Amino acid sequence: MAIRAVTFDFWDTLVHDDSDEPKRAALGLRDKREERRHQVWEALNAVEPISRERVTLAYDTAEAGFHATWRENAINWTVEQRLRIVIEGLGRSLPEEAFARLVERHARMEVDVPPDPVEGVTDVLETLARRFPLAVVSDAIVTPGRAIRELLERFRLLKHFSAFAFSDEIGRSKPDPAMFGHVCRELDVVPPEIVHVGDREATDVRGVQALGGRAVLFVGARRDDLKDTRADAVCHRMADLPGIIEELAARAA
Repeated sequence: MAIRAVTFDFWDTLVHDDSDEPKRAALGLRDKREERRHQVWEALNAVEPISRERVTLAYDTAEAGFHATWRENAINWTVEQRLRIVIEGLGRSLPEEAFARLVERHARMEVDVPPDPVEGVTDVLETLARRFPLAVVSDAIVTPGRAIRELLERFRLLKHFSAFAFSDEIGRSKPDPAMFGHVCRELDVVPPEIVHVGDREATDVRGVQALGGRAVLFVGARRDDLKDTRADAVCHRMADLPGIIEELAARAA
């Protein structure tokens, strides 16, 4: 079928995940992993003393459960769910306002100290948007969809997208068909009419291909899945993507 829309993953596709860590270090801030655990300890300790070690263990345990659920069941727990699991696992609770502040601090961490956009992404989106409607299909691991939209707006990329599927809003994560199905309905296309661009073989490539769509594996930020990919094309530099999409479109014509 003809290509009628292009969808994008966010992390390590539109932005370099963890490119914010050197910025945090330069500002004298904890790395994100440590800061999240510190925030929970700080909130709980303000109500009743608790050791950092207990909080860290509870957080690590909840995070392991999150990753197992994400990989095995295509479900991303929201920030609220993850933090409740940590806190309840400790047999503790927080006042409603304190819990809301904790959730917001987690949600905004990558907004307050943002990652870097992938080189060339602005020009590429401007080029592709002249021919295709574009959408974002992304798992929200810790940063929720509303915060990712804020990042896209900050980078002046939001205007290029007509639809969004974030796992915390859809209730499922890639490769679940609900993620791609949502943007297809928003764009009035069917899955075989889309090309999805992302960095992960299991979720991005296999996810869209299972629905009959085409996949471009982007390896400009993360190369872990390059060796064994079944993608319809591989993109090493974002600047090459329009040409790759044109080639796939020509094959489909």
